Amino acid sequence: MKFLDQAKIYIRSGDGGAGCVSFRREKFIEFGGPDGGGGGKGGEVWVECTEGLNTLIDYRYQQHFKAKEGMHGMGRNRAGGKGADVVLKVPVGTEILDAETEELIADMTQLGQRFRLARGGNGGFGNLHFVSSTNRSPDRANPGQAGEERWVILRLKLIADAGLIGLPNAGKSTFLAATTAAKPKIADYPFTTLHPGLGVVRARASEFVLADIPGLIEGAHEGHGLGDRFLGHVERCSVLLHLVDGTGEHAGKDYRIVRHEIEAYGEGLAEKPEIVALSKIDALDPETRKKQLDRLKRACGHKPLALSAVSGEGVPEALNALLAIIEAQRKTGTGEAPAKPWQP
Repeated sequence: MKFLDQAKIYIRSGDGGAGCVSFRREKFIEFGGPDGGGGGKGGEVWVECTEGLNTLIDYRYQQHFKAKEGMHGMGRNRAGGKGADVVLKVPVGTEILDAETEELIADMTQLGQRFRLARGGNGGFGNLHFVSSTNRSPDRANPGQAGEERWVILRLKLIADAGLIGLPNAGKSTFLAATTAAKPKIADYPFTTLHPGLGVVRARASEFVLADIPGLIEGAHEGHGLGDRFLGHVERCSVLLHLVDGTGEHAGKDYRIVRHEIEAYGEGLAEKPEIVALSKIDALDPETRKKQLDRLKRACGHKPLALSAVSGEGVPEALNALLAIIEAQRKTGTGEAPAKPWQP
């Protein structure tokens, strides 16, 4: 299954059914009077968070969703039936934005959460509704109200407690595979990871979700490489684990490249707690390791961790550091609060 994290779709609620103009014409009933029923309400468009989904691929092949119209009213005071609703199934973490203004309409962050995107049109009144003391036989009825229509953007942002960032080939996928049951693609060439991945880490009798995103390169905010579009998947994270390749030319320069791209991206990522670690230390001799750690320390301003996802050295320390920040934010509730749904 392909990973799709953004889709633009057209939605339209159903029109209301028209009211009916009808009069009773039965034998032995001298003054039957009006008996036209009202029309039914048009169907509505809902969005719902569903379990078992982790991509928006369903909206790659169908972009138009229209609810059914309400049925028209009928004689004998029979009201029209309501039109069928349309329910859009989305994974947890999906944002719905207006396609024209890019205003946030709803943020679907909880399983089972439902939100109405378009209200169905009300049904029109039949002529029975207009009977009064001065008009005993009205011959008019209302048409149904028109439904609502709009283009919306669905944007998926994975919900994870911690996120992995770094240059391509920094060891992020290897770290995810070593600490979780996830099976990401691992190879010795850049941009092995083409879409984000999730895994559940179990450490100190606790669990947290770890997200891996494709690597950033210099100029990613300008669209170079895979760009910075995947950084949205770590916006909800409580802490970032920044892996720097120890086998690179200069660990300090590599760190500053990624930090510059994060600051250029914005959205509060630069202010998130960050744990810096030098990866692939199993491939370094003691002298090179010390030199790279010193370079990285000067660049980030504090002592970085040293780890190897292959040998396991330093991995428990990194997980404990991540878990400490995550648990602290869980207790204080300082994590990112879900946005309030848009109200008209």
